Amino acid sequence: MTLSQPDDYTFDCTAYGDVGLELSTLISSYPPPFIYIHDSSDGLKVNARVITKLLQKPSEPSQEHGPITKVCFGWADAACCFTQRLLFEALIHSLVGHTLDWDEGCPNWALDNGSQWNENLDSFLQGLREAHTHLSKRFGVDSTGAAQSTDRKGKGKVQEYNGVRIVLVVARAERLKESMPELLVSLARLRELVRLDLCVVLSSEVEWDKIKSPLGAAPDPYFVDIPPLTKEDTVSLLTARYPALTSENPTLYHPSLKSLYSHFVAVLCDVCYLYTHDPNELKYIAAARWPGFVKPVLDEHQSQMDEEPEDEQRDIEPPSEDVRLRLTRLFSSSLSLALEALYPRLTDASDWAKVNEPPSDLLSKPPAEAKVTTASPTSALGTGSLLGHLPRLSKFILVASFLASTNPAKSDVRMFGRGLDEKKRRRRKAQATVKPKGGVSKVPQRLLGPSPFPLDRLVALLGALLEEHDVDSRLPAPEFTIPGEYTDMEISRVAINAAVQELSSSRLMHRTTKAEQIDGPAMFKCAISYDLAWALSKELKIPLADLLWEQV
Repeated sequence: MTLSQPDDYTFDCTAYGDVGLELSTLISSYPPPFIYIHDSSDGLKVNARVITKLLQKPSEPSQEHGPITKVCFGWADAACCFTQRLLFEALIHSLVGHTLDWDEGCPNWALDNGSQWNENLDSFLQGLREAHTHLSKRFGVDSTGAAQSTDRKGKGKVQEYNGVRIVLVVARAERLKESMPELLVSLARLRELVRLDLCVVLSSEVEWDKIKSPLGAAPDPYFVDIPPLTKEDTVSLLTARYPALTSENPTLYHPSLKSLYSHFVAVLCDVCYLYTHDPNELKYIAAARWPGFVKPVLDEHQSQMDEEPEDEQRDIEPPSEDVRLRLTRLFSSSLSLALEALYPRLTDASDWAKVNEPPSDLLSKPPAEAKVTTASPTSALGTGSLLGHLPRLSKFILVASFLASTNPAKSDVRMFGRGLDEKKRRRRKAQATVKPKGGVSKVPQRLLGPSPFPLDRLVALLGALLEEHDVDSRLPAPEFTIPGEYTDMEISRVAINAAVQELSSSRLMHRTTKAEQIDGPAMFKCAISYDLAWALSKELKIPLADLLWEQV
């Protein structure tokens, strides 16, 4: 079987428990016509390639009792294949191992007759029969399923396969209900329609009862539930990546340090597993803390190399149990700080590792003097943060969005309005919240979360902030003589809308209305915290506390 997959795709079957054994046993023996995999885990998601790996992982049955059935896989992702044509092409091409060539015009796979099999369901069934015939010839099996008994020279030959079995895997099958609901019944009854040795496997995070067609048109599948990952499974999954990390950085991830890395991952999971179960997040935090965790061991090895320069090929020795416990005691407190800074992506892993690098020769110091001082999280506007590279105008937009999401709309005139009598801004006085008799007290807006606001209000607040706090940093513009004329020109630029869209794509602002909606103003929500807004306002010299309707 030929199946295109990336070479660097890592896989660990132990993380899926007995699911792989159950699926491989079904597929290799007598598979049901329809299998539905429900993935309810919140960490390691099961996609089409993972399912294919699960089916391929165990070895095929032995050939002691005669030829076996060759299992060929075709997979597709319903999120990418949003039309029938794309879905049919993905299944057939992966099944026969066809790769599209741009230089040749990306032609679809077809037999010598050049038939089109991606137009509708009937043509897809014909394409499956042609693919079955093609695979049977490739593996030396007649189209009727009988094995050929002689080779070219006429000598007897023990046949390897006596038939071809097709397995079609479709991941994220809940998308089919939205884009192609009429295709769910056809996929569930595909073996009846095509009349081949075929099995369809659908995988989804949604239960089958929520996406199945009404009136019982589709048969009930064979259900397979993916259990959530346990802490032991997460540790084994992260440890299984160590050989791939060794190939990338042989010094930092030396093969002799694998046991220390397993111990480090176990400690990391003990600290962070309460807050996140996602192996990708834990892997990201491990990549930031491991260079500092292993640095004392590498420094000690380097000092030994300096004392004995003739022994240049000396390998790194695994640390003793006392050294492991000492490193664990020194670095355990920094893991929680790494989680606080890296999980919300206040900075990236490489910058955090550089700032929190431990001192040199840490193991040579007495235990009472050896300390690992973790620097406080970098400023929200530092070079390693997400907001450090924003232009000045985008920072003003973020402060304006925070004010628009926090203050009620009726307070804008009082807080930012400029009348002829130059009235002072009047903010609501801070009063103790008293629960009225027989009623419920009003919850402050800062506890309710950000409220949506229209784009027009954001631009108006941005103009007020620029007029009040950006005049000193502007270039001389003698052509603007009327007060506020320069600000009106700035906020009417197309760059304002482009900056808002860029901040929305960076998840610093959330758009609450659909992009294609044209019957009303675009609505947004602020996605930054009070601390980030305060840091931005401090840099821009904006008195944020005086502009909030309710004191924090």
